[in-house]
Amino acid sequence: MAGKKVQVKLVRSPISTLPKHKLCVKGLGLRKIGQVVELEDTPSVRGMINKVNYLVEVIGE
Repeated sequence: MAGKKVQVKLVRSPISTLPKHKLCVKGLGLRKIGQVVELEDTPSVRGMINKVNYLVEVIGE
């Protein structure tokens, strides 16, 4: 097995959020609302998802 994947969807705009949270959204590779990206399920990715959990939705685990 090559590693687990997790799908993340941006559901809210990061416009009026903290600068660190904007960088987390950018680091996850999300640009537009409704965009879905598939990422490796690593502790660093999980940490970014947890930090901006009010902006994103985890689709597939």
